[in-house]
Amino acid sequence: MVILFDQFHLPEDVYEVIFATEQQVIVAKMLIKEMKGNDGVLGKAGMSLFATKLHEGSIVEYEEEVGPVKRKKSIKVSYNKRQFYDRILTPMKTMGMIDYDMYKKVYMISDKFSKSLNKIGLMWIQEIKKAEY
Repeated sequence: MVILFDQFHLPEDVYEVIFATEQQVIVAKMLIKEMKGNDGVLGKAGMSLFATKLHEGSIVEYEEEVGPVKRKKSIKVSYNKRQFYDRILTPMKTMGMIDYDMYKKVYMISDKFSKSLNKIGLMWIQEIKKAEY
């Protein structure tokens, strides 16, 4: 997955940097909220249940900012189960936001995303310090 961002118009919400649509942002937030409610871990069955609930349609409340005012808004979120795995879970796994333990068969919130971004920053510093020949 490629992340393109404008350093001068960086959103305050990390999800908005990573995902292209508002619905993807909402679904990713729902997933992390679900995982946090379960001590940062979700088993395969739990993940499947979450994806099924999304597929069937869920009511979710989220805050909408209109200028300085924040309003709570309820919307129905329906997200195809396969698209959830392809567009939300898989990118979050490949970027290191979520880790999967093959032995325990659980998904876990991970800090590898942050570590990868730090590594990319160091790679850039090394690149600009290279001597040109």
